[in-house]
Amino acid sequence: MKEYVIVDNYINGNWVKNKSENYLDLINPATKEKIGKVALSNNEDLKHVVESSKSAFKIWSKFSTPKRVNILINFLQLVKDNKKQLAEIITIENGKPIAESIGEVQRGVESIQHAISVMTLSMGDSLGNIATGVEATSYNYPIGIVAGICPFNFPMMVPCWMFPLAIALGNCFILKPSEKTPQLAKRLAEIFNQAGLPDGVFNILNGGKDAVNAILQNSDIQGISFVGSKKVGEYIYQEGSKNFKRVQSLTGAKNHAIILKDANIDHAVDQILKSAFGSAGERCMACSVVVIEKEIADEFCDKLKNAALEIKIGNGLDENNNLGPVISQESLNNILNYIDFGIKEKAKLILDGRKVIDDSGYFIGPTIFDQVTTEMKIWKDEIFGPLLSIVRVSSLEAAIRISNESQFGNGACLFTDSASAIRTFRENIDAGMLGINLGVPAPIASFPFSGWKDSFYGTSHTNGKDGVAFYTRRKVVTALLNIGKTK
Repeated sequence: MKEYVIVDNYINGNWVKNKSENYLDLINPATKEKIGKVALSNNEDLKHVVESSKSAFKIWSKFSTPKRVNILINFLQLVKDNKKQLAEIITIENGKPIAESIGEVQRGVESIQHAISVMTLSMGDSLGNIATGVEATSYNYPIGIVAGICPFNFPMMVPCWMFPLAIALGNCFILKPSEKTPQLAKRLAEIFNQAGLPDGVFNILNGGKDAVNAILQNSDIQGISFVGSKKVGEYIYQEGSKNFKRVQSLTGAKNHAIILKDANIDHAVDQILKSAFGSAGERCMACSVVVIEKEIADEFCDKLKNAALEIKIGNGLDENNNLGPVISQESLNNILNYIDFGIKEKAKLILDGRKVIDDSGYFIGPTIFDQVTTEMKIWKDEIFGPLLSIVRVSSLEAAIRISNESQFGNGACLFTDSASAIRTFRENIDAGMLGINLGVPAPIASFPFSGWKDSFYGTSHTNGKDGVAFYTRRKVVTALLNIGKTK
């Protein structure tokens, strides 16, 4: 058992106990052991955090951009130096295999690298002659104090979508990590402090619903970035907007992968296997539904089932395992309920993950349903676990139509060797992030994470140029020059 960790709030460079002194136990999902406890904060705690942020913003917003970037360069190097330790923390508190945790740290590194390019990203625009002797120039300024409310499934990558760029642009940031996985954020705060970040620029408020509501209601917080479930994301968008905040809310998903009969089936099997069952299916870019042409469906299902049976399930710290537990007993029970729904609705269960449940942790194996239809709950709902539905169709047009019936529009993939099919797919699918012959179409940080429909609420997405727009406000100066002195 690793060291028992107490996670308090990080305020003005110090670890501070919450006012109520209420805590929540932290559980290793692979062992069910208590590995620590996290503060459950409330509005009184947030007031302390905000006062720290307000004081820091007066100074940080006046730092030169190169000076801010130099601190981020230090932070980047320290994160790289601590990559193994950070990955181990992710695996212990989240459960995912260590190889996936190392990959997640690398995605965080890429987001920090993106933030370091802020001197180019944040440049304004200028036009020299909008009228005789008149020029116009726009300038980007930080919006002030911003907050990030983050999920349990990517405790490194998702916060790094937010705070490095926000801070590089001159804002002060309040991070509210998931109360299930706060230890990684604790370590990032320590590393950022070591990199030379001034106190108060980056603060952490731990907790659950009370902490979220405090953030939503605080008038000094100008913007909120959120990643999580549809239900919570809708609430945050509505309440944040009602309180006149900028909100970007990245919510649920039900990503479809279309496989045409001209596709390389072995390649498609490998990609779908990783997409559907990687991270135990607990990611918003997981493949949840395969929509496949009937002529190749039997061959695909047989090969996918056989490949899934080879997946090694167990504690993610063992490098031989490539499927860890889900995050909690509640999540496990939810997945089990959806398996029951699938059976009751007459879908064909071709691989039953319940057979590998291990009471030592929250484990469930890959689960595959064939002969799924769009009336079934397992097709409609985001399940957030290693459960895959297969729908058989007669054409690409039918596959696109079925995919577009989903309320979600985060990602979609197409497996084909046809340029014409790729164009048809691109022009007609209702999703924001598309993959061609790959299973996880998550873009790198220099492109926006651009979900559609009920997968996103807001106007500016996270990452890319959208992220810069979200964390800045503009001044436009129109100047008449060379008018001469008064005679």
